[in-house]
Formats: sequence, structure tokens, C-alpha cells
Amino acid sequence: MVLALAAGWFANAVRPPPPTPCGAPGGPPVTAPRARMRDGRFLAYAESGVSRDGARFKVVYSHGFSGGRMDSPRASQALLEELGVYMVAFDRAGYGESDPDPRRSLQSAALDIRDLADALDLGDKFHLVCSSLGCHAGWASVKYIPHRLAGVAMMAPVINYRWSGLPRGLARQLYRRQPRGDQWSLRVAYYAPWLLHWWMSQPWLPTSTVVSGSGSFPNALDEKNRLMALSTGMFQKRAQAATQQGVQESFYRDMAVMFGRWPEFEPTDLVEAPPFPVHLFQGDEDGVVPVQLQRHICHRLGWVSYHELAGVGHFLSAVPGLGDRIISTLLPGPAGNDNSSTAAAGVRAY
Repeated sequence: MVLALAAGWFANAVRPPPPTPCGAPGGPPVTAPRARMRDGRFLAYAESGVSRDGARFKVVYSHGFSGGRMDSPRASQALLEELGVYMVAFDRAGYGESDPDPRRSLQSAALDIRDLADALDLGDKFHLVCSSLGCHAGWASVKYIPHRLAGVAMMAPVINYRWSGLPRGLARQLYRRQPRGDQWSLRVAYYAPWLLHWWMSQPWLPTSTVVSGSGSFPNALDEKNRLMALSTGMFQKRAQAATQQGVQESFYRDMAVMFGRWPEFEPTDLVEAPPFPVHLFQGDEDGVVPVQLQRHICHRLGWVSYHELAGVGHFLSAVPGLGDRIISTLLPGPAGNDNSSTAAAGVRAY
């Protein structure tokens, strides 16, 4: 009886609170336009660039960890107008004002992008740009909806240290260089994702420095922006907006999907080249994603156009002019205007 009572107490203690969906009684208000998915959920989105009807290119943007629909690669309006780019960014499931998805998976991330494109009538094919942890949706889209993509650009995609396609010795060595709290957070996400909410709420346990914003970055611009975001309250404000429906449905489901088991596929399993260009941009001073593992993935696949950025950290959208470079590389310019040489300036490509 004592064991049964203890087990019941523990189960209740580690059970995350229910979400507070936007628009539901007691939940946050809906302030953004939202598109209906095939399963009845809604995703909130924000548009930029030129009008959808007159666009030459239609681009979907998948934000990173703690981000939202107001994020973007930060390409200039002048470039978007010159190329004729319509861009839509969206709150991924459970973030911001998008409905939570208790069955979130790699495949559901790709299908959400497909359903958003269909709801907004983006046509048979569209381009996809994704950033950091949001790039798991990019890999998943290459796997599950390749027939809908015209091209993909990934910005510093986060890796899972336990992918079987990585060199084990190197991955283990780089994993152990992380702060102790980050090591433990990834370990829990992999072995016991159901425990994440409880674990991360215990002040006496080692927890993620990424979630708390307490981890420093080796790149000077990344570190400057981190300190500024903390001192101005912007870090806390962004986190609050991202998790307003519940931190379990946003941050912790993100961690469980990205750093948990990948039973469906791993990026290095995608040996067949897709029928569209895929570009991957990676800073060589990234303090979140080890550049050595990114090089290995791209070299092993062969079909990824790898752009290594000298002196650049993890947050690529914060680098002045880099958003223009990424969009120019992904999209062909108007007739007679080749963007490739400009886009490649300062970039080490493989």
C-alpha cells in the first residue's frame, strides 16, 4: 500500500498542468490571423514581403526555440520587393497563439507546414526557410512532403547528439562540453520526456541554460544580444509570449521531439537527393550547434549545399545583411540578375 501511494503521489507530481488554449475560457485571447489545419487545430501566422497574389515566390518560415510568428530571416523589404517574395511565418504548434498538438511528432511538423500552405493557397510548391530548433520541421518536410517544396534553407539547424549517423566518439566529446544542466536536460528529453516539466521546474536539479538564458555564448554578437535581451526584459517577454498556453505544450514538447528518439528517420537517412535545392547555413562560432557535427551531416548527405560562415555564431538572423544573403541564395533573382555571387560573399561553401 505504501508503494502504491508513493507511486500515485509521484505520478501526480510529475504530471504537467493542462494547457490553456487561446480563445478558450480562461485562456489568452486570439489576436492574430489563424489558419485551420486538417485535424481542426489552428495555427497563428504573420505575413511580410509583397502581397500574396502578386508574389513570384511564396516562402514559409519555421521559427526556432522560444520564437514565434514575428520572427523571420530579417531580409530587407527592398530585397523582398525586388524578388517578389511573399513570406509567412507561423507559431509552431503550442507556441504563441497556435493550438497545442498533444500528438506532436516529426511528421506532424511537416504536415502543419503543408496544411498552412494549403489554407493560404500558396500553390503546388513553395519555399521553406527554417531556423535553429525549428529545422526539425525542415528535415521532416524533405522526408514527408518533398513534392510540395521548391527549395529549403536551414539556418543553424539544431542537432540531436544521439543520432546514429553521427560519429559516436566526436558526438560524445562535444556533448560533454555542454554545461551540466544542458546535458541533463537533453538526457531527460531522450530517456524520459514525460518527466521534463517536473524536472525543469525543480530549482535543485541541473536544468537547461538555454531555457533560462543563463548560458554564455562564444560568439561576441550572440553574447552581446543575450545580455541585452536579459537586461531589457526582452528575453522574458519573448518566453512569456511563446509559452502563454503552457510551457509544456511549447518548450518541452519541442525538446521532446528534437532531442528525443527519432524512430521515423534521421537526417543522415535521407540519402536520396530531393528534386529541389537545399541550403544549410552554419556559423563556425556557434555555441549551440557544434560546427564539426554539422559538417559531418552535410558531407555524408552530399546533396546539401553547405555554407559555413566565418566568425558567425548561432543566431543568424541577428547578423546584419545575412538575411538578404540567405534569401538571395535560396531564390533565383529576376531575369538578367544573378544573385549567387553576392549571396556567396564571405561564405565558405561545400
